[in-house]
Amino acid sequence: MDTLEKVLTKEQEALLPSEEDICFYEEHGWYISPQVISDEIIESAIAGSEAFYRGERDGVIPFDSGYSNWRPEDGDTIRNNEFVSLQKEEIKRLALQPIIGAIASRLARSEEIRLLDDQLVYKPPAKKINQEHSSVGWHSDRAYWSTCTSNKLLTAWIPFHDCDLERGPLVVIDKSHRWEGLQNMRHFNNTNLKSFIEQFKSEGKEVTEVPMTLKKGQMSFHNCWTIHGSYPNVSQYHRQALAVHLQDKSNHYQPYVDSQGRDIHIFDEQLCDRLPNGDPNFSDPQIFPVIWSK
Repeated sequence: MDTLEKVLTKEQEALLPSEEDICFYEEHGWYISPQVISDEIIESAIAGSEAFYRGERDGVIPFDSGYSNWRPEDGDTIRNNEFVSLQKEEIKRLALQPIIGAIASRLARSEEIRLLDDQLVYKPPAKKINQEHSSVGWHSDRAYWSTCTSNKLLTAWIPFHDCDLERGPLVVIDKSHRWEGLQNMRHFNNTNLKSFIEQFKSEGKEVTEVPMTLKKGQMSFHNCWTIHGSYPNVSQYHRQALAVHLQDKSNHYQPYVDSQGRDIHIFDEQLCDRLPNGDPNFSDPQIFPVIWSK
């Protein structure tokens, strides 16, 4: 995978997080950027996503299962497709924007940011789908990435349009990245958001939901342990966004065995090359390109 030139304009540099912003992110587990992605790049990504849904590909993953991979025959439901940046040039161009890596670099206090994964998520308008079924359940990304070593992994969420409360934005639980016992917080497909909120409260946790209502061109970032999901799309318009999952410089592979004694692996391991010791190479530049480096 080719990378873009890692250069920011002076205007972009002025929009990077301040030390105060970084401290806020470290305390709360999330951050909202100014409008930093151009309309041209987003419109190109929209066109690329439409072509992707029609079956057009610029690159092919050597597997067709084992990861989220919505197909037209699945019907009008939430479309969740992973690793689209490996398959469509327009999505790759968005995912590898240097400004994304530069912001993440500051928030994670890391000299280097690499791609880990990406998800193209589309929610049909309310008139086409049961509203409850257009929610995304509470989860922590890090719970799905057990074979990663870093706790500084983070995600950029980029809506392709203005996203208000009705359109079903991503929502985070403030300061939840500091909670303990999140290793099994994997409920992406459980749309009963209220039941988990009641459970959290019954455990004595302070629960503050913060919707990421953004303007086109803005992004939100959240820590890999931050619990998040998304509200249902109750609008008359579809909701589309790209989640770009990011690695800091220190991240590498680690073996992981769950409580039942089973070896756990993530799909990313099947795509990348191997280190001399046989471990998956989470620095493979073809699959996990550097987005930003100081």
